[in-house]
Amino acid sequence: MPFVIVDGGGQLKFSYSADKKQPSSPASKPSTVAMFKPFQTSCVITGPLYRQIRFHSTTNQPKFGFALDIDGVLIKGNRVIPQAQRALRLLNGENASGKKIPFVLLTNGGGVTEEKKAAQMSRKLDMDILPSQVVLSHSPMRSLVKKYKDTPVLVVGGRETSCKDVAEQYGFQRPIQPDDIHHWEKSVWPFRRVTDDEAYEAQKRYDFSREPIEAIMMFHDSRDWGRDLQIMMDVLRSKNGMIGTQKADYSVQDTPVYFSNPDFLWSNEFPVPRYGQGAFKTALEAIYKQHTGKELKSTSFGKPHRATYQYAEKILNSLLPNNTPLQRVFAVGDNPAADIAGANAYGWTSILVRTGVFDGKGNSSEFPAKLVCDDIEEAVHWALKEEGLK
Repeated sequence: MPFVIVDGGGQLKFSYSADKKQPSSPASKPSTVAMFKPFQTSCVITGPLYRQIRFHSTTNQPKFGFALDIDGVLIKGNRVIPQAQRALRLLNGENASGKKIPFVLLTNGGGVTEEKKAAQMSRKLDMDILPSQVVLSHSPMRSLVKKYKDTPVLVVGGRETSCKDVAEQYGFQRPIQPDDIHHWEKSVWPFRRVTDDEAYEAQKRYDFSREPIEAIMMFHDSRDWGRDLQIMMDVLRSKNGMIGTQKADYSVQDTPVYFSNPDFLWSNEFPVPRYGQGAFKTALEAIYKQHTGKELKSTSFGKPHRATYQYAEKILNSLLPNNTPLQRVFAVGDNPAADIAGANAYGWTSILVRTGVFDGKGNSSEFPAKLVCDDIEEAVHWALKEEGLK
């Protein structure tokens, strides 16, 4: 059965035999053809490879898909959870039905572009993950570009310039990060050294006493809580976003605040969960309330918020012919307050695994899942059986 790859203005055709079985080994990475083969498909990829991939099957198209969390489900810190690769091979067609099941990686992580995350996960999992299969916490924040495209916005979080780079790739023309403000005026946060060169470069580029910050957007976890909390409060207390000023009346909050995810806890190799962006948000809210007497108003994206699930559903459907709506989505996660609460509220089938934040013997009492499994492999086996593919 042939499949065709169309790239830009050219077209490349080649075929393979659907009857010839290719050996596969868990230890070896399947070729691209081998990954498509069990489906007996015609595959058309248009434009740059990372933009879109759709599978047109000659057999009955599966009417269900998966949304898989990353941290605590597929990986834990820098370590791949052993069952993850076997589970993804099941979804890539190595199951009793031979069908390839659509899935996306839906994570409250971020700090890099979807392209970089896909490449990172492809290396870790030793299989091809496309950028079109990755939904990061800040992916839905692309929708803010229309409103803030040409205005200065404070982008918080991530390593070095990573989140600023993401914002620029999304289309924000004037992203500012806390480093820029700190380098412009060292006394903003006197507990970290700023070099003369850093100060000189910042003062050449910026004058925050004349250039207002229109919005605050937290794209990823802060690497310096104290400094970032201070700078965010400087913006929130200022007159119309002008750093170094302070308004007297806090009855109206001038600067909108956006958070990319509400995770209070997240899991890595350390035996006890770490505090995440949700904990940072709690700290900022407490400081704002103490200083102003008012509640901080903000907008949050990421799981469990509905906007993120709407975005992920659109991405999942885009992987299928003619954006065919899936009838069922299995959402696998390790965090009851984020993964399970969000999936339940959106009407997806939630599966809680014990390889991350949650490690209890029963179900979550506050946010119970449809099913609790030891790991993602068990979860995928159960879902395939539910859909008659096991």
